[in-house]
Amino acid sequence: MLKPLIRNVVVAVNGSDSSARAAMYGILMAKQYHLNLKFVYVVDTATLKRLTISHFLLEEENLGFAQDLRADGQKYLDYAMMLAKKKGVKAQTELLEGSVWGEVISAADKFKADLILVGGSGTTSSGHAAASGSTGHFSLADKEIIMNAHCSVMVVREPKIEQLFRIL
Repeated sequence: MLKPLIRNVVVAVNGSDSSARAAMYGILMAKQYHLNLKFVYVVDTATLKRLTISHFLLEEENLGFAQDLRADGQKYLDYAMMLAKKKGVKAQTELLEGSVWGEVISAADKFKADLILVGGSGTTSSGHAAASGSTGHFSLADKEIIMNAHCSVMVVREPKIEQLFRIL
């Protein structure tokens, strides 16, 4: 018997519309193929630390921003879980702190993920469709995840995923 190519999927959630679409895509994949699903949000304390060291932020501001980002992250994870429950899909969530790309990859490794889903806009800043293999319109974290992950990474660009999510 052949082992399935994909059993465990991690979805990087960041509160953007594209990450919400990636979450929906992951939920539909998990439902259709009976996959294990985990949503991950990372509080970017690495950037906050750099900004504090560079004196762009005061230590008190750093702490306040980190606390706000934790609250936002939990809200986004709760939203993803609510979407999963609507479709009868069991999922896990994890709120992490550190470098976004490093923590997403670490969480995927610990979960033994076969696939990481990230949201993609599908177009470049000029509005043209992104070229295959192009990473010019991704965040730095997404580029680092794509380049350094120990499993496959899929950029979700399905523009009609919200409509599919409603009907499936």
